[in-house]
This record gives sequence, C-alpha cells and structure tokens, in this order.
Amino acid sequence: MFSSNSTTTSTNGNASVSPAENGFIDSFSLLNSEKTVQELIQPPLVDGIDDNLIEFSEALRTVAKALRRVTEGKASAQAEAAEWKRKYELQRARNLQLEKKVLSTGGHSSELDVERSTNLKDQTILSDENNDRCGLCIGKDDICAHEVFRDGEPDSDSKRMMRKASFRLSWCCKGEKSESHKHDIVSFEKGNITTAERSNKQISLKWESAPHTVLILTKPNSTSVRILCLEMVRWLKEQKKLNIFVEPRVKAELLAESSYYSFVQTWVDDKDMLLLHTKVDLIVTLGGDGTVLWAASMFKGPVPPIVPFSLGSLGFMTPFYSEHYRECINSILHGPISITLRHRLQCHIIRDAAKSEYENEGPMLVLNEVTIDRGISSFLTNLECYCDNSFVTCVQGDGLILSTTSGSTAYSLAAGGSMVHPQVPGILFTPICPHSLSFRPLILPEHVTLRVVVPFNSRSHSWVSFDGKDRKQLAPGDALVCSMAPWPVPTACQSDSTSDFLRSIHDGLHWNLRKTQSFDGPPEP
Repeated sequence: MFSSNSTTTSTNGNASVSPAENGFIDSFSLLNSEKTVQELIQPPLVDGIDDNLIEFSEALRTVAKALRRVTEGKASAQAEAAEWKRKYELQRARNLQLEKKVLSTGGHSSELDVERSTNLKDQTILSDENNDRCGLCIGKDDICAHEVFRDGEPDSDSKRMMRKASFRLSWCCKGEKSESHKHDIVSFEKGNITTAERSNKQISLKWESAPHTVLILTKPNSTSVRILCLEMVRWLKEQKKLNIFVEPRVKAELLAESSYYSFVQTWVDDKDMLLLHTKVDLIVTLGGDGTVLWAASMFKGPVPPIVPFSLGSLGFMTPFYSEHYRECINSILHGPISITLRHRLQCHIIRDAAKSEYENEGPMLVLNEVTIDRGISSFLTNLECYCDNSFVTCVQGDGLILSTTSGSTAYSLAAGGSMVHPQVPGILFTPICPHSLSFRPLILPEHVTLRVVVPFNSRSHSWVSFDGKDRKQLAPGDALVCSMAPWPVPTACQSDSTSDFLRSIHDGLHWNLRKTQSFDGPPEP
C-alpha cells in the first residue's frame, strides 16, 4: 500500500522518482526559486536603474543649460559685432565722402582733419559710455535739473533754499546718447519732469528744393494699373518736367506700347538699385499695401517719401485715390505735406553652425512683420524668447509674430493682436495659436532688441519669413535677432496720420460696424 511512495529501480540500476512525486516537487521548487530570485534581484535592479536615469537626466539638463548659455552668449556677441561693423562701415563711407568732397572742391585738408578729430572724439566718448553703461550717464546731451533755474529769484540765498536736489537725465541706447528726444519728450520746470505728447504731434515735410526725380512702382498683371501708369508718366514728363524712374519690367511694357517712352530710366542690377535713394526724390506706388511693402523692400537704407495710390484689395497704407492723382501730386510737389514715419524691423539670423560672422544672414528689413512658424512639421514650435538680456517666455504653439505698429492690422491682427496707431513706437509680440490660454500678446518699446532661439531640445526645425517672403529654415541652436531699424518709411498722408488710420480701419475692416439698436417703446420716465 506504500508502493506509490517508494522508490523503484529501473532495469539499468538508476534510481527514479514516481511521476506524481516528480511533478509536485518540481513545480513547487521552481515556484519558490523564481519568487526568491525576483525578491532578491529585482528590487535592487529597479532602484539602481531609476537612480541612474535620474542622474543621467539631471546631467543632460545641466548640459542643456550650459549649451543654452553658450548659444545666448554667441548670439549676443555676434549681434554686437555686426552692429559695430555697421557703424564702422558707415563712418568709413562718411570719411570717404568727405575726402571726395574736399578733393573735388580743391580745398585744404584742414576741414578733413577737423572732421576726423571730431569723429575720433565721438568714438572715444562712445567707448567710455560702453565701458560704464550701467553707471550714471554724464555728457553734453544730458539735462540737469539746475539748468532750468534762470528765472531770477530775489536773491541767491532764497533760491538756494528753494532749490530742489539736482539730477541728470540722459537717453542711452546701446551706449549711444541721443539729444533728439531732449526737448521733444521731456521738459523741466524748476526740477519737475513733464512729458510731451509726442505721439499726437503730426510730422510735416517741407521741401527745401523742388523734387526733380520720381520713381513709379506698379502692381503687376493689372490692365487698369498699366493704363494709369502710361497716363501718369506722360503727364509728369510733359506738365511737371520730372525725371521718371520705373522698374525694368515696367519700362519694357512702356516701350512695347510706344517708343515715346524712351526717356524713362531704370536700373540694370541690384547694385544700381541700392543707389536709388541718391537719385530719387519721391516714390509713387500704384497698387495696394503689397506694392508699398515692395517699395520699402527695395531700399536697404534711407527711403524717399512714398505717395501710395489705392489700386489694390487692401488700403491700410494707401490713402490716395487714383481718380484725383493730378491734384494729389500737385499738392505734394508744392508741399508742405503730412507724413507718417512707419518704422521697420532689422533682422539677423545667427547660425549655430556658422564658423564666422560672414556665414550669418542679414540684415533683412521688414515693414509689416517677421513670422516664425513650424512649417510642414506636425510638432509644435519651441522657441525661447529674450528681450535684451531678460528672458521673456518659451513659445509653444504654431509660431510667433514680431510686428511693427504698421503691421498691426496684418497677420498680427488675425492672430489676436491689437490694432496700434502706426506712429506709436513699439514692437508687437503676438503668439500664433499658443498652447496656453494665459499667453496674451505684448507690445514692447521700440528700443529693445529681441532674440528668438530654437533650443537644442526642439523636436523639429522652425521657419522664418520676412513680410511673407524669403522663407528660411532655423535649425536647433539658430537664433533670430530683431531690433528697430534706423531708417523708417515715410508715407504721405491725405489729411493727417490719425485721420488716415481711422479711415483705413473703418473702410478696410468695417470696424465696429453694426446696426443701431432699435427703439420701439415709450421713453423712460
């Protein structure tokens, strides 16, 4: 009866265990052994992996911060180097022009020596300002509080007792002082500061000598614009005796119409186009806002006054009507005229892979806006934004718009930005579909420098476009640097800047246009 638990011997003399006993013992032992192994091995292994992952992630985060600081420093240094290079080239061109003037007039070199010594003195002052930019600014462009006590008090002792503590104000932008705002913005009366309403002052342009050369720019592929251009060119030449410049495309169209238009001038290449501002006194645009943008993009420096005629679908910057072009041009040629100074943004692209500053791109000048978006990528844009040396925010969404106040009624408005009067000095900071409901648009002062960096941990590239053109890719580590350009675009006003702006938003956007609330009841007691 105990045979089932006894051990049997096989024919070859080896001991074996019964099948039932073998199965029970093996399963139980294996189960205990696996549990023991899991209890002994698994917890330390998991804990070790977690600790290693945490340390590794912290190390990566530290490396990312270091790389970000290096990128910021590199972008800032390259932007500063580009600015100094621009100043050097401007000063060099000024010296060369002065030398040519002295040689052409046959004058002595004393004038040139005086100018050079003045320039050297200015450069020395500028260097001192840069070395002590954060300290108290002291110089000839400053205003002291004690300078205003000139109204003859009874005696010097009483004046000294009534006198306020003296102080000094100066206007510095990147180490440079400017006295252009000295009396226009801030005035002093016995030590009290009062600010003038600069934005309410209408800018007027008065000709010191009569204009002689006009550049006419037209919207392409429009029969009505071509007919008007033919008529206007003939009238300006025969009645006003003006020199006419047109684009090469327009000159070919005029000559195809008649050989009479052979007097019209044009340019050959981009080098000649860069010198247009030295030849042209006035610009006439026939088209919409896009034609005004094209006219502004042709001038990389100073821009002659623009007279924009409305012959397009949008008219925020085109207040003149083509039906009355003779009266409009007559009044503008005689002057004075009211103008709007439309500020432009100056942009540089700082490449992380660039081995020298010549491999970077810029400057690009825009009148409306700079747009950074995700392009065809399905990932969100990841952009780190800085204002001067201060961190602003990290943009996560479809993109970012940096707009001028003239471009506030364009893409920025469609993305939720505010409409801003074009003479208000500022830069609009407008996100595109941000993934945060608290991310509202900003308006920043005009003197700041904005830097937008694509971080190294970005999941995709970004794309940047300038006034909707010249689309360029931004790789991780690349940066876009934007600041206000020193050359605004002056556009003529039909009446004044504010009236033209309000009329444009009423006519172009039908702003706040609704039916008047009906009244069908008795008057309230």
